[in-house]
Amino acid sequence: MTGPAPSAPARSVRDLPPNIFAVVMATGIVALAVSAAGWPAGGRALFWVGLAAYGVLWGLTAARCIRHWTAVRADLTAHAKAPGFFTVVAGTGVLGSGSVLLYDAPGAGLALWAITLALWAWLTYTILPRLMEVEDKPDLGKGLSGVWLLIVVATQSVCVLGCLVAPHLPAGGAEPGLFAALCFWLVGGMLYLWLIALIFYRIMFRPLAPADLTPPYWINMGAMAISTLGGVSLVSAASGSAMLVELLPFLKGLTLMFWATATWWLPVLLMLGAWRHGVKGYPLTYDHGYWGAVFPLGMYAVCTLRLAREFGLPFLAPLGEAFAWVSLAAWTATAIGLAHRVLARRPNPTQ
Repeated sequence: MTGPAPSAPARSVRDLPPNIFAVVMATGIVALAVSAAGWPAGGRALFWVGLAAYGVLWGLTAARCIRHWTAVRADLTAHAKAPGFFTVVAGTGVLGSGSVLLYDAPGAGLALWAITLALWAWLTYTILPRLMEVEDKPDLGKGLSGVWLLIVVATQSVCVLGCLVAPHLPAGGAEPGLFAALCFWLVGGMLYLWLIALIFYRIMFRPLAPADLTPPYWINMGAMAISTLGGVSLVSAASGSAMLVELLPFLKGLTLMFWATATWWLPVLLMLGAWRHGVKGYPLTYDHGYWGAVFPLGMYAVCTLRLAREFGLPFLAPLGEAFAWVSLAAWTATAIGLAHRVLARRPNPTQ
């Protein structure tokens, strides 16, 4: 005998996707993008929207862990879903960066950096070993997607925020802090090389149906964009570390390679999207995964604007500004889709 069916709110909590903190990632980076493009008031407003979403999503996640731990545990051991949990790391890191850049609040940035570090370590050394130990692993077509590159994004978010808060560490802590940021940047770059080889093989040499080409594949570009931002951040902070000064040519060269790779991905992803929706007629309806497509657009804007400034490439600034507004338009469309989804699920009190 089965019990009563769960209500719509209960189902929503139970089925909360692991990558839901992509809402915070996208909102926070678009806030930084429009602020850097000349609209600081809009950036601050979006920052508070992201902060509010962060609090709400932590509440929903806590409720899911308490009431539906079996579902959470299943997601933690699923190759297709588990990397989505790393959105909480990147979301926390983006809010930390916003605290420093938009409000000049290094204390809040330091606190959020500590949380980012703790979340990164916990997820990295629980999820990844567990997935390695699973004996019955899925085929690449089912277990691998752009979601896996969220591990890279999370790792690089530690680097980016670390560069911002390192000067505010206790006496003698700036140089070790920058060294740690450098290590995270290098690890993130290495993780991208490992993962993108498999992902490129998946989309190039395996059958790819329109339904398989999910929005998180945009993280192919987003992971390179945040790696670019990490490199630019290290170059900008180099005066605080003798080692970074010595590595400047290496940092600049690798950073430019990351930016060029992110730029290369843009037209490819646009053409694949046109093929999916225009040629194959796959419906363009709201999906939580679209937040994972908004984030790369905002990150590309921010990294391009920072690259133009720090590397003395002013001709790139208009490109970064253009993508700031593109990312805002994408954020607005996705937010409207989310609002429509939430309102559609609300119970009707007259029934």
